[in-house]
Amino acid sequence: MKKLILVTSPPASGKTYVCKKLAEVLTHVVYLDKDTLIPLSKQIFVVAGEEYNRSSDFFNKNIRDYEYETIVALALEALDYDNIVLINAPFTKEIRDLGYINGLKEKLKEKKASLVIVWVETAVDVTRQRMIARNSERDTWKLEHWGEYIAGRNFDIPIALDDPGVKDDLLIFKNSNDEEFKTSLKHIVSILD
Repeated sequence: MKKLILVTSPPASGKTYVCKKLAEVLTHVVYLDKDTLIPLSKQIFVVAGEEYNRSSDFFNKNIRDYEYETIVALALEALDYDNIVLINAPFTKEIRDLGYINGLKEKLKEKKASLVIVWVETAVDVTRQRMIARNSERDTWKLEHWGEYIAGRNFDIPIALDDPGVKDDLLIFKNSNDEEFKTSLKHIVSILD
């Protein structure tokens, strides 16, 4: 059966690294990264005369949901041509909205595909260190306003998505250190392959 795999978690949890490693070892995979849309989103800030801030009300009102809509549309189209599509994106709001998840599952049924959520679980202090290390302008506001930023993030595993009767609907990828990463990669690949 075809699969749409959402590799998700709060920013700087290691989604990109996890996604790319999964894409390397699984077969017939299309890899999509929502960050590929950032140059387009930046241009919207410029044209609107707004300060570049991906945590701003402007971003949330005028850009955010359209990025997700676009990346999911690309994924659904890719499923016409390959068996697995991996999306690398936080899905912070969507992952906790059962209406959204059930709607996506319905769209996937039309493609004869199932939904797999891979939640990348990483300690909060590790995400901060990773943000500092990657030195990206998308994190500037977050790091300068860490307390405010972290208060608005939910690092809890979205357990409402787990159906005990389905082996691969919610998979937890522990990623706070190298040992956790290696163990999780082996375990999750054994389930997905």
